[in-house]
Amino acid sequence: MIDLSLTNRAGHPLYLQIYENIVSQIKDGRLMPGCRLPGKRSMAEQLAVAVNTVDTAYQMLLAEGYLESRPRSGFFVLPYTDTLLAAPGEKPERRVPDQHNHIRFDLSTGSVDTALFPFRTWGRIQKELLYNGEELLSHGHRSGDEDLRAAIGEYLRVYRGVECCTEQIIVGAGMEYLLGLVAQLFQGSTAAIENPGYIRSRTILHNCGVNCRYVDIDESGLSVDGLAQSGADLCYVTPSHHYPTGVTMPVGRRAQLLRWAAEQDGRYILEDDYDAEFRFDMRPLPSLQGMGGGNGPVIYLCTFSKSLAPGIRIACMVLPNSLLHRWQEMFGGYANTVSRFEQQTLHRFISDGHFTRHLARMRKIYRARMEALSSALEESFGKERISLQGRHTGLHLLLTLHDASGESEMVRLAQQHGIRLRGLSEYYLDRRIDCPKNTVIIGYASLADHDIPELTMALQNAWASFSGNAS
Repeated sequence: MIDLSLTNRAGHPLYLQIYENIVSQIKDGRLMPGCRLPGKRSMAEQLAVAVNTVDTAYQMLLAEGYLESRPRSGFFVLPYTDTLLAAPGEKPERRVPDQHNHIRFDLSTGSVDTALFPFRTWGRIQKELLYNGEELLSHGHRSGDEDLRAAIGEYLRVYRGVECCTEQIIVGAGMEYLLGLVAQLFQGSTAAIENPGYIRSRTILHNCGVNCRYVDIDESGLSVDGLAQSGADLCYVTPSHHYPTGVTMPVGRRAQLLRWAAEQDGRYILEDDYDAEFRFDMRPLPSLQGMGGGNGPVIYLCTFSKSLAPGIRIACMVLPNSLLHRWQEMFGGYANTVSRFEQQTLHRFISDGHFTRHLARMRKIYRARMEALSSALEESFGKERISLQGRHTGLHLLLTLHDASGESEMVRLAQQHGIRLRGLSEYYLDRRIDCPKNTVIIGYASLADHDIPELTMALQNAWASFSGNAS
């Protein structure tokens, strides 16, 4: 006989109570290894329950390795060790959120205003596809549905000057996924990375066996002289809107970059067309890929994360013809990573003209938000105390507070007042000493318009101690 107690708790089945009781006794040593448990019928009579109830509990204990069944002998307790588990009765420490660090305003750059998402149009298209798109339950083209790739190609041709055919376009679940695949084409190569730059891209390239060299940027973007000195045969750049400084690479520098790639066989440029959709002062410059003639040494990458939503994991890549054969050899057998329902929704969204109208609406709203935030900050702090950069493109600003006592202190005090932001120096992969002083990144995409006055006041309170410091 073993001591088991059952209760009448609603929603707590009897078989589970038997299982939990026996497990508890095995763990605390009351049921020792080799101990024989009562037979199923005997246990059922002892507890006044059905035999099936006991059998279910015993089968769970067998499956999880607490018991073993010996033919014609019964059920026996197996040795149990808790050296890798918490001690009996010990529970993981529960962390209580620090109320003093509650975030009221998230100024990180990875968010967008989800209220701007075209819920009604997107939902209507998806509903039609769900009712009439039975074929979408089957496998599609491994590079992405052909009609979606054709629609993306036409959009990129008109708005980004990209020259390509449908076969050159690869659709995948996010920029990082595609970059991780294409990086494997260059294992053992050396890549030049912008400094400062997007840390995650450097990590992806490094993890895929690409050696990384850091090349400083100047007022025109990545230095071509520094690129030549790096010994790299691969170059990762964000020419349309450098992250995080916001620099746009002018035509002359782009031409120099293309000449560098053309000087030696096997050199390629990875063009990340980051935030190109959100240029407020004029039409963005054509892509490097288009300037290179379509079949030049440029691998073009873009994502729909900012223009639609980060949760819709759709990005695309345009490969030069010179890499298509190698791509097919390595990844031609991979299944596409984006749901065909999502692919076809995006196809319809682009082809029916909704995407360009959606972008026009977003640009108008984001520009007004950027101007309202800039005006509020300059009025609150005074133009002599702060400088703002990056108003022309993208969804973040660089704010320099000239009389602050350090970037890290600015970030710390903002955190104390419920404001999440990052310092510019965090994006310096090398020579952090060259980072402009007292500069933080203000991502405003997910900031509600009506929160701008309160945010500005919170920043002013957070940084009040700096007032009057020497610049």
